[in-house]
Amino acid sequence: MTDHNDNMEDLQVTYPGAGTFKLADTKGRVEHLNRLVAAKQKTATCLPWSEFENDQDALPQKGRCDIIANWDGTPAMVVRTVSVEKIKFRHVTPQLAMAEGEDKDIEAWRKRTAKAFGTKGVLDRDTLLVFETFELVEDLSVR
Repeated sequence: MTDHNDNMEDLQVTYPGAGTFKLADTKGRVEHLNRLVAAKQKTATCLPWSEFENDQDALPQKGRCDIIANWDGTPAMVVRTVSVEKIKFRHVTPQLAMAEGEDKDIEAWRKRTAKAFGTKGVLDRDTLLVFETFELVEDLSVR
């Protein structure tokens, strides 16, 4: 069995410039969201623009492959960014919201997103979000 670092070096050769990120900040959410991506039910993610404002190199890049990590930091999947959109919270369409694969409708998406990124469950309608749409390139668990 190769160790974690050998895998990462392998992936950097196969997917030059790939960044590694987790889809959430708790183990249960990471595992749940990774399952949705693997099943191709989750094809988008978003974060507030403020997360990138001081580090625009961290922004997803259209066409680039990145690595979604498991909770323990090991590589789980490789995704390719299809589009990156800077969009106000109030302008997110039902289609875009549903691409996140977590909610039954736009109202549920708004509520979850406001709770995650807002203050006391409220998110300003004009808050800029970075919406990344992606496609699954490789599920590394079957490598």
